[in-house]
Amino acid sequence: MAKFRKKPVVIEAVPVAHVLTAADRQWIGVPSWLRDAFEAGSLIVLQDHLRIRTLEGTMYGEKDDWIIRGVQGELYPCKPDIFAASYEPAE
Repeated sequence: MAKFRKKPVVIEAVPVAHVLTAADRQWIGVPSWLRDAFEAGSLIVLQDHLRIRTLEGTMYGEKDDWIIRGVQGELYPCKPDIFAASYEPAE
């Protein structure tokens, strides 16, 4: 079987904990794409987690997770250990 390497892609990401706090402060300090997703109803802020409508269905972002914006603008949650293993800061 052939092997493949994932292409390096730059994504945008925000910790869920930051989103939970910012939602209480009228979205100050949050990227516009998150605020837009909230206003469109695809991101729902609950008391201690987020509900995100993704291409694969509804997913949940817990306090320690990250919200990732993919290359086509799609949003999805990512567990912190997977995020740390998969991503590094980019310029």
